[in-house]
Amino acid sequence: RVARMTMGGRLFSAVKGAAAEGEKFPVMGVRWRSSLTLGEKEQVNNKNSEDGGNKEVVASYWGIKGEEVKKEDGTPWKWNCFRPWETYQADLTIDLKKRHVPTTFLDKLAYWTVKSLRFPTDVFFQRRYGCRAMMLETVAAVPGMVGGMLLHCKSLRRFEHSGGWIKTLLDEAENERMHLMTFMEVSQPRWYERALVFTVQGVFFNAYFLAYLASPKLAHRVVGYLEEEAIHSYTEFLKELDKGTIENVPAPAIAIDYWRLPADSTLRDVVMVVRADEAHLRDVN
Repeated sequence: RVARMTMGGRLFSAVKGAAAEGEKFPVMGVRWRSSLTLGEKEQVNNKNSEDGGNKEVVASYWGIKGEEVKKEDGTPWKWNCFRPWETYQADLTIDLKKRHVPTTFLDKLAYWTVKSLRFPTDVFFQRRYGCRAMMLETVAAVPGMVGGMLLHCKSLRRFEHSGGWIKTLLDEAENERMHLMTFMEVSQPRWYERALVFTVQGVFFNAYFLAYLASPKLAHRVVGYLEEEAIHSYTEFLKELDKGTIENVPAPAIAIDYWRLPADSTLRDVVMVVRADEAHLRDVN
């Protein structure tokens, strides 16, 4: 009983402390700090000092400072949303033309479901491929998380291993999320596009959750066809870049570090590696 009272007191103190921090730093601010680079954190800290604050701003979602990570050359790692050991070089030799021809009823259901979703997307975004990519990635990052969560719970219920699929699906969700973090640097969404993300994600998450419960095979087929559409969209994106319709700006720093791209890489290089990622996820699903 004494232990419970002591723990309760600590919990109350922690909550009280968190509330006090919340007064200084609103929730949205804390979330924003989770994706700050090292230089941006210094700017925030300097501004805080100029305003008379004497407390260091902690760049973390939970308000807790993580351990310092360094690159292989010993320089500080500037990203909080991913770590150096999560970076990689995309396989650009992957077959982009591979298609899964629908044969069974579930295949055809998945195929035409995805095709029906593409029409309103084409009408809404037309050739604004930067914003289109952002919307696509907010949806594409959902299936891996849903599938990983359900397989995680299944593994717990049945006291059995997952065969590595939980990690595979969660990695898929993380990879798609990093696509979003990258395209956020390229194109800023408008207010109604943000509102659309709330709506689409709310509907799609629940629909995919129920579909995965009913038939995991159908759910993965849907993702496979979504990835085929993503490859098509990024191919069109590349065509517009080559035509000069879309400016081929320098690649965001987050993309250079995540895909280990050369320092002089451009937006076209980023779209190339993202398209290769989508082709890989197509094959997995």
